[in-house]
Amino acid sequence: MSNHCNRVCTAARILILISLNAIRTARLWNCENGECIKVYSHRGPVRGVAWAEGSNQFATISDHFMDQDGQISIYDVPQEEDPDTYSDAPRLVIPLPKTPEGKRVEATNVVWLNINEALFVTFDNGAIRLYDPVTGDEIEEIFAHEKKINRVSFNRNKTLFITASSDFKSKLYDVVDLKHLKTYQTDRPVNDAVISETKDHILLGGGQEAMSVTTTSSKVGKFETKFFHMIYEEEFGVVRGHFGPINALAINPNGRSYASGAEDGYIRLHFFDKSYLDMIDPVPEATEDQDAEEEEKKD
Repeated sequence: MSNHCNRVCTAARILILISLNAIRTARLWNCENGECIKVYSHRGPVRGVAWAEGSNQFATISDHFMDQDGQISIYDVPQEEDPDTYSDAPRLVIPLPKTPEGKRVEATNVVWLNINEALFVTFDNGAIRLYDPVTGDEIEEIFAHEKKINRVSFNRNKTLFITASSDFKSKLYDVVDLKHLKTYQTDRPVNDAVISETKDHILLGGGQEAMSVTTTSSKVGKFETKFFHMIYEEEFGVVRGHFGPINALAINPNGRSYASGAEDGYIRLHFFDKSYLDMIDPVPEATEDQDAEEEEKKD
């Protein structure tokens, strides 16, 4: 089962496991006994899944397959665990967009927002779209990056989100109006980025493309976790250890540790030392231009 798992999303007593390429299914599992409740067939590889608030519906994103276009699918989930009460067909299907030239665009992440009032979807062309989960209409679209958005993470209250992109950048946005707030520039593809809940810090992970890893040392491949100050956009530290691109990061809610997963086959659990936990972020000194502006305002 683990050989086919791409994304896992939990809700209450039920677990959705998303299968990879050839299988093209989303599977609903009972966490108590490990039984598969329902198999949802898709036309293409399933790349992401997200539960709605209340756990009575979920959304999947799937790639195109042969002549079948990719799509966003929304399924209703009945309260009973009787397989006969589950519908095989999604309640709503939203076709994935195409470029003006007709090129297919694939979805990379899906998240429910605003107590299920909007569906947040990222794409491999750098776009972010909001959809109405009832009608399927597009609410808003922005182009956050020049290349693929690999991952998106939200803070605990879902007031901020951060993107991780193959264009060597990670960006911080306001969820309410999709306003761009900060940019964190790196020298490598960024595969994941997370926001600390206890400090004004951002953690980024990535590295050289997987196809080049076998001929590259860990130092050259740049497989470190990078630490940035969220406000000042400055890099202030790195943590090494992996021998392949980092694809997943997660910070413990208590802020005392974080985990990283990479293509070297390892998950590393890192505990912050006392110097990091006790550190106080410095306030940068004002420049001469800023001092002059302040003087003008006083006058």
